[in-house]
Amino acid sequence: MQIKWRNLLLLAIAELLAMTLWFSASAVLPQLGVVWELTEGQRSWMTMSVQIGFVVGALLSAVLNLADRIPARLLFAGCALAGACFNAAIPLFQTGPAVALVLRFLTGITLAGVYPPGMKLMATWSKTDRGLGIGLLVGALTLGSAMPYLLNAVPISGVSGIPPWEHVLLAASAMALLASAVVFFFVKAGPHLTGSAPFNWRFIAQALKHKPTRLANFGYLGHMWELYAMWTWMPVMFIASYEAAGWSLQQAYLAGFAMIAIGAPAAMLAGWLADRLGRTLITVVSLVVSGLCAGVIGFFFEMPAILTVVALVWGFAVIADSAQFSVAVSELTDSRYVGTALTLQTSMGFLLTLFSIRVMPYMVAWFTWEYAFLILTPGPIFGIWSMLKLRRLPEATQMAAGNR
Repeated sequence: MQIKWRNLLLLAIAELLAMTLWFSASAVLPQLGVVWELTEGQRSWMTMSVQIGFVVGALLSAVLNLADRIPARLLFAGCALAGACFNAAIPLFQTGPAVALVLRFLTGITLAGVYPPGMKLMATWSKTDRGLGIGLLVGALTLGSAMPYLLNAVPISGVSGIPPWEHVLLAASAMALLASAVVFFFVKAGPHLTGSAPFNWRFIAQALKHKPTRLANFGYLGHMWELYAMWTWMPVMFIASYEAAGWSLQQAYLAGFAMIAIGAPAAMLAGWLADRLGRTLITVVSLVVSGLCAGVIGFFFEMPAILTVVALVWGFAVIADSAQFSVAVSELTDSRYVGTALTLQTSMGFLLTLFSIRVMPYMVAWFTWEYAFLILTPGPIFGIWSMLKLRRLPEATQMAAGNR
């Protein structure tokens, strides 16, 4: 037991450190927008380029079964190292926006070799408590995603006030480099590891045809339609709301960090509850709360204090269910191809985020912040429908030791 939790905690720490790469450029968009004179479209692409890279990397990994043919520890460590280098190249070589978008795309590709293999590694140590285990990993991912906003809100490198954007990106790369070393030298696969799977490009079609797995993936898609658009644009909404109320930019950055970071304990708590009460129950409750928050958040734009409270509730609920869609797939699919199934799931989910992230600026321009986030509510509705259908299937007893 001691060995198990040492490996799980080290893996979670590594995931946290590596995932700081994701929003490292998004967090410093206010500075980059001034230095590089970015248009609104270019600002969106700073985040979307990572999403596209992740989708491309995940699809390649899924088709080639890389997550099940290469030891997950080596894949994670190598990709975290490569991502650190691509991200650091932006400030080191002062690339400008065009080259920066390419480097962010390449960073996204490497992160496809971090997150799904990390989930597979976590699953090798978890059986009856897999919801908690992968919830711990998603909690670490959530805190890591929030970290650049914290780095951009507090003095680092002896610089007072808002730090230079270069320092934030370099700090994120240093964290990813440390993540690579932690996994390579200290993390091992657990006793539930299956042997390397033979190459089978047809497995993707098989996974999509299997109804229980398909419904779990549908639930994940509904969740992802909402999640990354919320994570990307709520910090921007904070800036607009706080500035209109005369509040400081630093306060807006801290609110953005807190809104994402609060999801870390939510993912772990939801995982613990899902192992005992059922995956479909916890995911449906989370989707109901997050969908309601998406529907009402805009009406508090002119009341930044209330806006922040609602955003914290939303930040808690929006990620609480995330791990459970992945756990469900790991329990419902062919055990030899768990890594490929999880990679396929994440590639589909992150592909969908490209559309929800991109549509948000238009929603703000056409309908103002008051109604912009209403576009995200169909995601939770679709997710609720999918998980309730999964709950009624006999195969649902394969999840959470029979807890649907």
